[in-house]
Formats: sequence, C-alpha cells, structure tokens
Amino acid sequence: MTHTLNDRTEMLRELLERQFGEHTDQLTELTLHARQRDHGGHDPDTLRRLIEVAQRGIADTAQALRRMSEGSYGVCDGCGQDIPTARLEILPSARHCVPCQQRS
Repeated sequence: MTHTLNDRTEMLRELLERQFGEHTDQLTELTLHARQRDHGGHDPDTLRRLIEVAQRGIADTAQALRRMSEGSYGVCDGCGQDIPTARLEILPSARHCVPCQQRS
C-alpha cells in the first residue's frame, strides 16, 4: 500500500514540476510580448490578464511543491481532512477538498 502511495506522490510531484515549467515558459513568452510595440498581437488588457494567470499558476504550483516537501500536501486547508487523490490528479495544486472549496 505504501509503495502505491509513494508512486502517486511521485507522479503528482512530476506533474507539479511540469506545470511549474509550463507556467514559467508561458510567463516568459508573455513578458516578451508585453515589451513588443504590438504586444505580440494581444490586446494589452488581455495580455495583462494572461500574465496574471501565469503568475498565479507559478505561485500555486510552487506552494504545492513546498507543502509536499513539508509533508502537508494533500491535506485540506479548510477542514484538515485528506484531499481525495482523484481531485489532486485533476488539480494537483488544490488546497481544499471539494466541499470546502464550494464553501469558500
């Protein structure tokens, strides 16, 4: 059983690291667009929002990786119960179980 749990944790860690890299690459590209006269073909407001989304993705994945290293990953910030693995597989940076997320 522990081996399976460790495998899932490692899979989630790899997924988070991959997402962190993707968000970082996206932020780099968007930052370059922001410096161009035509904003890389983006409306300035849209570009600003895309940058904010990329920054939030970086922050969320970094926090999840930190929680993983601290041993608190997968525990709901709201109720303290374990977040179901199925939810973490869909949203690896989740900080809340579904009922707590719906309440907030």
